[in-house]
Amino acid sequence: MADTVVRIDSLVKRYKDLIALDHLSLEIKEGEVFGLLGPNGSGKTTTINCLLSLLAFDKGEIEIFGRKMTPTAYDIKREIGIIMQNVAVFEELNVYDNINYFCGLYITDKEQRKQYVEDAVRFVGLEDFRKFYPRKLSGGLLRRLNIACGIAHKPKLIILDEPTVAVDPQSRNRILEGIEELNRNGATIIYTSHYMEEVEQICTRIAIMDKGHKVAEGTKEELKKMIKNTETISIEVKEPSGEIMDQVGSQPHVYLTEYTDGKLKVYCSGGKHNLIRILGVLQEHDMHIGRVYSELPTLNDVFLEITGKALRDKED
Repeated sequence: MADTVVRIDSLVKRYKDLIALDHLSLEIKEGEVFGLLGPNGSGKTTTINCLLSLLAFDKGEIEIFGRKMTPTAYDIKREIGIIMQNVAVFEELNVYDNINYFCGLYITDKEQRKQYVEDAVRFVGLEDFRKFYPRKLSGGLLRRLNIACGIAHKPKLIILDEPTVAVDPQSRNRILEGIEELNRNGATIIYTSHYMEEVEQICTRIAIMDKGHKVAEGTKEELKKMIKNTETISIEVKEPSGEIMDQVGSQPHVYLTEYTDGKLKVYCSGGKHNLIRILGVLQEHDMHIGRVYSELPTLNDVFLEITGKALRDKED
């Protein structure tokens, strides 16, 4: 069984009358890509700041690599890489010198640091930009530089907080592929994002937070089994009569039907052959059927049902 890299036990953080974290407990195993999700104000950023000992908390314990985390636990901090949502690089230094500076905070041997910096430059694909200053880089390249500065010292635990905000699709794909490669090379990853498709693509296990609590945790498959909706069927059809809608709604496992913009949408909970039965009802009434879609629940469906909130583009 994999070792525990991060253990958060009954963490409480208050801001006067506001309880930001309410007895939060998490355990992250070695080799995981652990997704930490939640709407604005759920406590994700507070959790990360407490985890890094940047923020004092009221109750609870935090262990990293089996050791208690404290503000002066520099031996632990040397094994952590952090890439925050806001880009943090020096405008006065070029790409190479920025990476060299941040790597030098952890790696004092000059030859080893030189090799690590070159590895980081290649890893994020900035070989042709090593002499560029940050102001000359596109948003996507700037994000890559930010990542290189955070991982150049080859940390065992990497925390990525919204690393793909406001980047183009090509850069986003490059960043996600890089995260997966870091994980294959042995790093444990904590990943926060408001993009559900990213989380579905790369995370091996996911925790959903709301109002300082952990409200759900598991693999994406396990999370999808927690909600009522198991299948959404969309059928392009002329508006059905009330009788037809009643017949469709009375089929086994159907719990909701609606008709909007030329589409009949049918929501099912469990069961097999739902689509066949619904199409059978429409055909009995000689309804002309256009395109038909059958969709399994997404992680976004899980999030909306569990929290009742949509993710936004701003961090808490």
